[in-house]
Amino acid sequence: MNRKRDHGLLAAVCMTTAFSACVQTGGGTLNADASLATASRRAAPQSDSSLSTAVRQALDKAPGFNVSGVFVRARDGAVILSGTVHSADQIRQAEQIARTVPGVLVVVNKLTLWHGGNG
Repeated sequence: MNRKRDHGLLAAVCMTTAFSACVQTGGGTLNADASLATASRRAAPQSDSSLSTAVRQALDKAPGFNVSGVFVRARDGAVILSGTVHSADQIRQAEQIARTVPGVLVVVNKLTLWHGGNG
């Protein structure tokens, strides 16, 4: 009985050591790659959130620009502007402002004109 337990323990130690060595050397196993990808995704939303906030703050500081109907989303340096503004000039202005924010690589402008009313 002890012999079976010893073999199981030895196998577990060998597998753990092999996996650890593979991760440390970058040998790449599916599990190691998946763990790194998961860790990367967990870290990304914080920087995406701060980039969205920075773009929104830049829009808010622009003279005469009403940011209340504008939604800003960011993902890996790509910023999507959506919602409504009151003039075509503000559509162009929002895109120009967003491009000046550090960390913005691409701007997708989906802003539309606000027509008011219920219809």
